[in-house]
Amino acid sequence: MIGKLNHVAIAVPDLEAAAAIYRDTLGANVSEPVELPEHGVITIFVELPNTKIELLHPMGDASPIAKFLQSNPSGGMHHICYEVEDIEAAATKMQESGARVLGNGRPKIGAHNKPVLFLHPKDFCGTLVELEQA
Repeated sequence: MIGKLNHVAIAVPDLEAAAAIYRDTLGANVSEPVELPEHGVITIFVELPNTKIELLHPMGDASPIAKFLQSNPSGGMHHICYEVEDIEAAATKMQESGARVLGNGRPKIGAHNKPVLFLHPKDFCGTLVELEQA
């Protein structure tokens, strides 16, 4: 069911410093910051030949990334994102398999303007999983 790895998301306490590491030290192509108020984050994507890195920074104290950074003040891997062909079918399969789909169980629009779902880390080896419709 899952397709290719879309991105690995890293929560960072300083978005510009993190972008500079990827851009200036590693020589990667780094996007401009994009605010996603519906998710409570600001994102920057680092383009790699075979996938992307998503740098996440909280938009305020209510952001889930703010809570993550309280526990991980230096930042760290937040989630991994896989592509799926049909997000609705993926949601149904996850729920039928007993996996917990976070939120209300319905897809919402993600950073790439495509439908996404998040799956509970306790059901996936301790890793928060995002599914994005390809």
